[in-house]
Amino acid sequence: MKPQHVLPLGIFLTIAVAFGAAFYLNLDPSETPFAIKDRPVPEFDLPPALDGTPGLSSADLKGQVTIVNFFASWCAPCHEEHPVLMRLAERTGVAVVGIDYKDKRPAVAEWFARDGNPFSRVGFDETGRVFIDWGLAGVPETFVVDRAGNVVWRYQGALNEAVVAKGLEPMLESLK
Repeated sequence: MKPQHVLPLGIFLTIAVAFGAAFYLNLDPSETPFAIKDRPVPEFDLPPALDGTPGLSSADLKGQVTIVNFFASWCAPCHEEHPVLMRLAERTGVAVVGIDYKDKRPAVAEWFARDGNPFSRVGFDETGRVFIDWGLAGVPETFVVDRAGNVVWRYQGALNEAVVAKGLEPMLESLK
């Protein structure tokens, strides 16, 4: 490399690293924009994913604050966040419901029989239509729906206690 090219390349790399670091440090999955923010829940009506647990429809998400979690038994991060969802269901007093995405019902039943079911309702999104209508990129993703039935918060990825403490619980508190 010629010496006269070193300085411009160094400046370019410094600027690129600065922009990359600024973008990375400010990247918060709960803050990323999403198409249905502050809009009514897309209409849907899903059959139950489990025997003995009701299915889920958009009408079920009106009149109360609700945590909606999209998951699948084949999803490793979904298994990671499962204990967090179990604790949320016990301690928040907020309805926690699930949408099972493109899964096999026996696998979900086996998982929940072994580790517990955090959801009061679990809809079975066999075709993935609800997944698309809500604008998901993958599972797990978690949303908060307000009393009016509007989607007000989203988190992409597995919930953990830090996300719950810094993002989800303050959102739930603001909706009381």
